[in-house]
Amino acid sequence: MIWAASKAAPHRRAFALVLIHTGCRISEALQLTPARIDVAGRAIIFRSLKKRGDKPVFRSVPVPGSLIAELVRTFRLDPQFFDEQRLWSVTRNTAYLWIKDMMSAAGIPPGPHCSPKGLRHGFGVHALMSGVSLNQLQRWMGHADIAVTSIYARAYGPEERRIARRMWRVSPFQWRRWLPPFMGWLRSLFQATSRDE
Repeated sequence: MIWAASKAAPHRRAFALVLIHTGCRISEALQLTPARIDVAGRAIIFRSLKKRGDKPVFRSVPVPGSLIAELVRTFRLDPQFFDEQRLWSVTRNTAYLWIKDMMSAAGIPPGPHCSPKGLRHGFGVHALMSGVSLNQLQRWMGHADIAVTSIYARAYGPEERRIARRMWRVSPFQWRRWLPPFMGWLRSLFQATSRDE
């Protein structure tokens, strides 16, 4: 998908990269203004549109420096000037079609995963597989309930096998380090239970 985005027009490419690197919703990306791009802190600040209430809720998502550079270059951002005009002045439907076109160009087969929501799900799964905690991911994705975030922890097929390989990957040095204390504990447990009988 990143390859297909690299071939798109600069504004479309920047939009796709924001979705890929933050897992934000399309509507949240469309609300972005230059003032919400933290150039120095390498983060993007989203207003959580799913939250209902009196006060708006914002969340900061760290992003690679390359994405910040892309946004600065594409929109000629000046960190000293806080503009509140939106970066993309298109409808949600137009932005959705941009992503669908790029996914098609990337050769992603049709299905529920071939959508902006598929990018959000991919971000969630990738973050958890990279060791990001569920609580941290909840904050980045703007979920009010951690039960929603835990959906991304359900892995199937190749993802599940990669997780299992990480669990099985223990070097001989690590085995040698914790096996003697474990065996000692096991021996003392057997001795204690045999005395009780």
